[in-house]
Amino acid sequence: MTFETKEQVLEKILSQDKTLCPHCGVEMNKWEVPPFNFSDGLGWGTPYLFVCFNDECPHYVNGWANIEENYAHNASYRCINYPGTQQFEFIPVFSPIGGTGQIIDDQVLVEQEILKEKIKRGFSILTDAYVSKDAVTVVSILLDAAEPQRVRLKAAEMVGDIGELEAIDPIKNARFGNQIIQKKVDESVQKIHERYFTRECPFCAEIIKKRAKICKHCGQEVAGR
Repeated sequence: MTFETKEQVLEKILSQDKTLCPHCGVEMNKWEVPPFNFSDGLGWGTPYLFVCFNDECPHYVNGWANIEENYAHNASYRCINYPGTQQFEFIPVFSPIGGTGQIIDDQVLVEQEILKEKIKRGFSILTDAYVSKDAVTVVSILLDAAEPQRVRLKAAEMVGDIGELEAIDPIKNARFGNQIIQKKVDESVQKIHERYFTRECPFCAEIIKKRAKICKHCGQEVAGR
């Protein structure tokens, strides 16, 4: 028996033709099943379904009166389809917005896929840069606001390992708008200083030797400071 991951099932659904509701002819929405079960309690059998959320679907419209008359409950039902099959059933809803929280937005999915690819590409570039000690590329990715946050965070960590003194100024003067990345940058700057036995002059902020007594840039006495 072959078991598919949730991601594999979603990928298969996205590649399928659009499913139309057999009762109203409107395209059904991709829907992520909730974590709870109903009816026989055996589960949904799939992480995703197609659901008709057309409020003018005749079964949904007539369902309110039907359930009220037969079961004395304020509810209706919406048509569902098991992806890749011609199996159509109904699920109960207890308000017009019932179940809408699980609707999968196609545009959001596309954006998520784009983000995943950018993260994958970014980590690949960083890996090559780390192996070749290419700190310039690492810093470039760190400073690029268009890169995903996860990629920039990894770059912030790497620059502390392979960055040279020249890397300090550009990353110290940047504003990252993310406290986690900023903290990692500050840690990496400190690692670079420790590796090269340097520090910043407390007066002019230029880089000087850790044991320096007079700043070679501004002439101020820095011993003990």
